[in-house]
Amino acid sequence: MNIVAEHLSYVYNQGTPFAEKALDDVSLTIGEGEFFGIIGHTGSGKSTFVKHLNGLIRLPSSLKHFKKPKAKKGRPAPVLPSLKVGGFDLADRKTDFYALRKRVGMVFQYPEAQLFAETVSEDVAFGLKNFEKGMKEEEIEAAVKDAIEVVGLDYEAVKDKSPFDLSGGQKRRAAIAGVIVTKPEILILDEPAAGLDPLGKREIMDLLHRLHGAWCKTVIIVSHDMDEIAENCTHVAVFAEGRLVYALPPKELFAKADELKELGLDVPLTSKLCHLLHEKGIDIDCDLTVDGFVRAVLWKRGGAR
Repeated sequence: MNIVAEHLSYVYNQGTPFAEKALDDVSLTIGEGEFFGIIGHTGSGKSTFVKHLNGLIRLPSSLKHFKKPKAKKGRPAPVLPSLKVGGFDLADRKTDFYALRKRVGMVFQYPEAQLFAETVSEDVAFGLKNFEKGMKEEEIEAAVKDAIEVVGLDYEAVKDKSPFDLSGGQKRRAAIAGVIVTKPEILILDEPAAGLDPLGKREIMDLLHRLHGAWCKTVIIVSHDMDEIAENCTHVAVFAEGRLVYALPPKELFAKADELKELGLDVPLTSKLCHLLHEKGIDIDCDLTVDGFVRAVLWKRGGAR
């Protein structure tokens, strides 16, 4: 399922004194199979953008009472925003948004705060039961077991526990299991490693890579962590003041260190180290992952002997 957004705009509290433009003419394509990153300051529009992808925020033309704006005299007709996710046209009011949300899973920041059921298995099963009304109990149990185990939890040990009795890391895994249990083709996560220690961050990102491809063809993460983005993503989109500024592979994006700093964004540690080495006359060509940087340095050192 490719994602193709064209001229996407959105205003919160439109028509009121508190109106605030969150997206401004955003056009972006995310290919199937990507591990895609989205970065930008708070209020840049990145979270508003991803909420459009499964219809949590609807395009005006998909709403029942929408009326196409008429062209004003002497001006071209307004360009309507367009958003297609696979075969779903999110600008069309006839689109089955219920079916869309089964195939586009959304994990919000601190998803453990959304746990609510009496047991972990009931919590994980909740979304599945909503989307698959005709599933038999044994089929639901099997799907829940698979989802709990794929996120690294022991099914027998946690299935009858209250989710509130789990550790912080286990809660996050259980919350993710509740989203991926329907095996969405696209998985979107807002700050998936927020609040975790370095080991917890590595474990969550390792989990997302296990899910990528095997359970979810495309993974999209929203993050403030440039090291996390450089280490994991195939492409990165940069949002600022509601506009899309860049959409590039990490290596190309973080070569624009000065431009990113002007936007108030940092660059990953590996990029900073490459820059410091360059100032000393040592040019390192790497993909900005830690492993890639170490290999490039060792190769450079070996070649210099």
